[in-house]
Amino acid sequence: MAYKIYEVPEMRERLGVFRDRKHAGQVLAAMLNHCQDSNAIILGIPSGGIPVAVEIAHTLNLPLDVAVVSKILLPWNTEAGFGAVAFDGTVWINRDYVNYYRMGEAAVKQQTHAAIEKVKRRIKLFRDDRPWPDFSKKTVILVDDGIAAGSTIRVAIKALNNTRARKIVVAVPTAHLESLDSLTDQVDSVYCPNIRSGSQFAVAAAYLKWDDVDETEAKRMLDAFSKT
Repeated sequence: MAYKIYEVPEMRERLGVFRDRKHAGQVLAAMLNHCQDSNAIILGIPSGGIPVAVEIAHTLNLPLDVAVVSKILLPWNTEAGFGAVAFDGTVWINRDYVNYYRMGEAAVKQQTHAAIEKVKRRIKLFRDDRPWPDFSKKTVILVDDGIAAGSTIRVAIKALNNTRARKIVVAVPTAHLESLDSLTDQVDSVYCPNIRSGSQFAVAAAYLKWDDVDETEAKRMLDAFSKT
């Protein structure tokens, strides 16, 4: 599969390059301007990816949908995970993490089930009972607000490959270089203006203004977009 990373060289390794998620979406939209009014579809990953995806879809006059995914969280941590679940039921588990933390299979199954139920609930919240588009005839532009370890974007890509999407493009404002490299055999191209490396990486460090986006706000933004 042909693969290329498109970046903004002057943003490489820099912090605080985006005012907020809307600005990040504007930068990505400029990089993706060749997709304007095309057969592409924007898929935003809730919740943080939705403001970025809305801005891209609005600027490029493209349809917008959601790719609901969730980390499989460690039992003792509400942020860190050892895998992820996607909207089609695809499950990816990082066995290295499972072994490192010496997690039993009962705990793995329990946490995976919780993630599956969260994804089901969010699909109902964000999509209701709408049928999925036919991705086999579309260029799918998968959008999030950044990639750190990359578990959620990886499982979303697996799910899209299961749908036989014609072309998969990842568009993220910021990402760790190693995480991007791990996607090379799964997607057609990646657009990421702010690529960084090193042992310390936080998505939020690319933004001057960083707020958590909750489900209510993401839902409001999607509803507002659908009325434009």
